[in-house]
Amino acid sequence: MADYRAPRDDMDFVLHDVFRVADDWQQTPELADMMDVETAGAILDEGAKVAENLVAPLAREADEEGVKFEDGVVTTPKGYKENFRQLAEGGWVGVTANPDFGGMGLPKSLSAQYEEMLCSADIAFSLYPGLTSGAIMAINSHGSDELKNHYLPRMVSGEWTGTMCLTESHAGTDLGIIRSKAIPAEDGSFSISGTKIFITGGEHDLAENIVHLVLAKLPDAPAGTKGISLFVVPKFLSDEQGNLTERNAVSCGSIEHKMGIHGSATCVMNFDGAKGWLVGEPHRGLPAMFTMMNYER
Repeated sequence: MADYRAPRDDMDFVLHDVFRVADDWQQTPELADMMDVETAGAILDEGAKVAENLVAPLAREADEEGVKFEDGVVTTPKGYKENFRQLAEGGWVGVTANPDFGGMGLPKSLSAQYEEMLCSADIAFSLYPGLTSGAIMAINSHGSDELKNHYLPRMVSGEWTGTMCLTESHAGTDLGIIRSKAIPAEDGSFSISGTKIFITGGEHDLAENIVHLVLAKLPDAPAGTKGISLFVVPKFLSDEQGNLTERNAVSCGSIEHKMGIHGSATCVMNFDGAKGWLVGEPHRGLPAMFTMMNYER
């Protein structure tokens, strides 16, 4: 069992004595009536309990067990599924998410402290809700009302998780040369084809659905990074009420065998004409994805 104790005194010192973030909160209309020093402290105290008592005790055993891959299915370490359920029920997946969709709406200056605790308790486990939070941010910032209303409540609640699908085997940092394609369909959706690598949480058993944010190029795309678009591509398709209907044409081909963070599934994801929907404007996918990347980093 891992023994972790959150450095709450240090966090309070940095937040309130060094940066005096409460002064900024009071000058921000969205935060002035909901956030002060006492409220922030109470939230972080509860977050510390989650990290210390729920997440940390499984960290060592989970790393030793690791994720398992068989026939396209990833099984996470024993206890992860139940821990993720409790984390989600406590509202900790959507700590920074828009309150209109069930999120806490916390400022990043505060949520970063909670995220540090979760990462310190078990970095591998933390990546599943962490990537989901970033995907929520990207959809909320750039998605249509239809996309936001359909996906965000279920992602904020932790029923569905999110990923970030950028890298291809021939294109690491040079995203301008990605080969993934998006072909428009008559119903307004797109057929997504391509293979992405190093996808954190691309496949797992923690949630009933996984929402992939995928970079791909339209047929008329300009060359380079100016031709990249962003798409929502779910593992399972769903009806207007959010009920899952059928499996989408997206699958995990393999997982990486890493030196560490063994409880986190790092996947090769194959999109074989998977159904997806455009996020934001055509050819503006990279700026939209940077909303997620900047949040994560």
